[in-house]
Amino acid sequence: MKHHFMLLALVGLAGAADTAPKISGIWMMGQSLCDGSESLPIVTNEDTGWRNLAFQRGVRTWLPKDNSATPELRPAELFKLVPLRAQTNGGLGETVANGMADHWQSARFGNDKARITQSAPRFLVAYAGQGGRQIQELSIADLSTDPRTPESRRHGGGYYRTSLDDARRAMAQAKTMGANFRIAALYWMQGEGNGGPTGSLVPTRWDAELTRPAGLAWYRDQLIAYRKQWSADLCAITEQGGELPMFTYQTLGPAGEAQLMAADADQNIWLVGPHYAVPSAINSRTKPDRHGDPIHLSADGERWWGEQVGKVMHRVLDRGEDWQPLRPRSAKLATDRSSILLDFTVPHPPLVLDTTFLARQEIATKDGFTSLCGFRVRDTTGALLTLTTVEVSAPAQVRLRFARPLPAGQTCSVSYGHPFAQALGPIASLRSGPDHTAELLLKSSFTAQLKPLLAEGAFFVTSLSGLTTRVAIRGTSEENGVTVLRYDPRELRDNISFTAGQEIVTQRSFSYGNLRDSDPAPSTHTFADPAYGTRTGQPYPLWNWCVLFSDLSTD
Repeated sequence: MKHHFMLLALVGLAGAADTAPKISGIWMMGQSLCDGSESLPIVTNEDTGWRNLAFQRGVRTWLPKDNSATPELRPAELFKLVPLRAQTNGGLGETVANGMADHWQSARFGNDKARITQSAPRFLVAYAGQGGRQIQELSIADLSTDPRTPESRRHGGGYYRTSLDDARRAMAQAKTMGANFRIAALYWMQGEGNGGPTGSLVPTRWDAELTRPAGLAWYRDQLIAYRKQWSADLCAITEQGGELPMFTYQTLGPAGEAQLMAADADQNIWLVGPHYAVPSAINSRTKPDRHGDPIHLSADGERWWGEQVGKVMHRVLDRGEDWQPLRPRSAKLATDRSSILLDFTVPHPPLVLDTTFLARQEIATKDGFTSLCGFRVRDTTGALLTLTTVEVSAPAQVRLRFARPLPAGQTCSVSYGHPFAQALGPIASLRSGPDHTAELLLKSSFTAQLKPLLAEGAFFVTSLSGLTTRVAIRGTSEENGVTVLRYDPRELRDNISFTAGQEIVTQRSFSYGNLRDSDPAPSTHTFADPAYGTRTGQPYPLWNWCVLFSDLSTD
């Protein structure tokens, strides 16, 4: 069990004897999802009223060509404390900062701003990383300055040094205000940058990819060592005792599993969960006629995910919960070998297989599915088994049923997470659409099946036959009883066009599944960007979705 009560005392969030105003830091580090790459246009344009803070310089304190390697030389006047809100820096927009700090503050005060007094603690959020960076480039080692680093990635540096200097600046600002400053929590949002070409991890830009087991162990150890170093260096500046807690998300790819391993091994690391339910930056408008990369998040996606993080920070550090994300504990093959029973750790039971909020994940085959609601099962040869149903069989249990019993002597393993959703069959025909768009005409209506995808915004269609291609669908209609899909030909993958007769399937930006808990936590903010989807004005749902996992063996 993690020592959450000890953490509560260390960060000074409760029970302090002094009466000076308190400023609690949330120090962030990571790559593109942490810096708000393509999360545009921003949705937190004004002071939200929750009295949270940023430096006048902005949440993003590291800026290229602005004392990036010499943060001590940054002008002091840019570190005055101002209300926390999102800012645009070129292609960078909304970050998780407002969702995270505002939700944490809201949870402490019962979602009532009127209860926040002038002396109540306030959160100061600072981020010093950059998109596309590997873990050792963001660390004290600062490998971005290594001559072996490709020239295109050698610029910058000074990220870790900037984060430490930010703490010194915060201490100085608090002193001028007659306040006490302590860092309450660290937030980590990195991992994609260390992904290798075959599904494992690479330590540096010049090292060979490690085997998957070795890669997972390497990243686990690196993340733990990073937290310990970062905590010690920051505490030396802020004069805090003990160690700082770090919260992280589950990134896509192998680093995501290593992050969960790190949380299991280090009592001061907490994995919030996966972010696959939030909308991606294919919904962003980076220019009037351009959209973001699917790996990034929309502005609503950033703020929504920030609320998830703030929710878990509050539960761990204020309420003393021994937090665990929704995750599998065991997989047991039924006696008749016709199904698998999965037991889960569930933050707020019961489990729900939600195919209304997120489109049902599936890959259909002749007599069932090779992937259903995110679940896939492989036998000892690696062959996929055919599933017929996925059922919630108890508040913390799921049963996967096979089309045929597993042969005697065979074992199997379970994975969770795949980007494919509804199969749409063959393309009936293609034609030009309005305003330089193109359209795919299907052979029947898919209005009901596409509703969850349209609710969250744009989605992809991918070819399953012929030349492989993919494009974002940004509009649909019904014509003579069939569905018409509209897209911008400039967004075709590798400029490869579709052809009549090709089988196509819908696809979300992220690997995902449909399993969530029933967490009733209310959000502080609501969907605010009306340019995509159908959720504007609705609260962000703060359910906990199952972590992505692979190779869970049956007992």
